[in-house]
Amino acid sequence: MHIIDSLKNRRTCYQIDNQLEVSTDKIVDMVETLTELVPDAFDMKSSRVVIALGDQQAILWDAIYDAFGGKVPREKIDSFKAGAGTILYFYDQDVVKGMQEQFPTYADNFPIWANQASGMLQLSIWSGLRELGVGASLQHYNPIIDESVRKLFNLPASYKLVAQMPFGRILAEPNPKSKEDISKRVKLVK
Repeated sequence: MHIIDSLKNRRTCYQIDNQLEVSTDKIVDMVETLTELVPDAFDMKSSRVVIALGDQQAILWDAIYDAFGGKVPREKIDSFKAGAGTILYFYDQDVVKGMQEQFPTYADNFPIWANQASGMLQLSIWSGLRELGVGASLQHYNPIIDESVRKLFNLPASYKLVAQMPFGRILAEPNPKSKEDISKRVKLVK
């Protein structure tokens, strides 16, 4: 297991296209496996994932452009649309509400925990894509696109969109990440 190497290699890749060197079946299998493995508080299984490929990838990014009424540059949207697919991350609010009812003492925490689980899933899948030689970036056009996405993919109203991850073949590696003074963010106490 080389989790540190996976995290070092996981980077934001904006320059992508749809000519993958790995099968989409392998990507879908990886997404399914990680969705099952990533933990969730109280094992609530709140995360939901939609993978848009092919024509649905193009339709999705055109719908995102339309939702913003031209306020987001077409070139930016087209750079994501050029990818092989997009992974959409949600959590199911009905699952969260059910847990809130079952465990009222923790009711306020369940939405927080659902977001945490989604974040862990996003990072896991992003790192997994990179291990497959696939580049990705994490986008946040929600909540403006929420209703459009639900209609486009016939999703329940209970699905709360958290993030979008366009992915594809890497056309240009991102610049190296600069080293930070980690002592500003990590404090050791003995």
